[in-house]
Amino acid sequence: MASYITVLTTTDSADRAQELARAGVSARAAACAQIDGPIRSVYWWEGALQVDEEWRVLYKLPADRFPELEQIIKSVHSYDTPEIIAADITHGSGEYLQWISAETAG
Repeated sequence: MASYITVLTTTDSADRAQELARAGVSARAAACAQIDGPIRSVYWWEGALQVDEEWRVLYKLPADRFPELEQIIKSVHSYDTPEIIAADITHGSGEYLQWISAETAG
């Protein structure tokens, strides 16, 4: 069985989140992208504590498609240092995981 991951990024508007989601899915680097938000992010940036409203994009994809999705996110993203975090999907329904593979087959 192929390994699968989720990839998370955040951005500063609903429109930009939709642009990121569409870019990854339309390129078939990810089978699906979900958008949450707004969320409140608290973080350090350039020596100052920041508190901002953001939107989260969560992609589902085969692990071997990560390099392609990472490049897409970096090329579309407006942040200097975008959050790009991957996590293994350790369990999932066989039918859903097969769907992910089918929708990202090159």
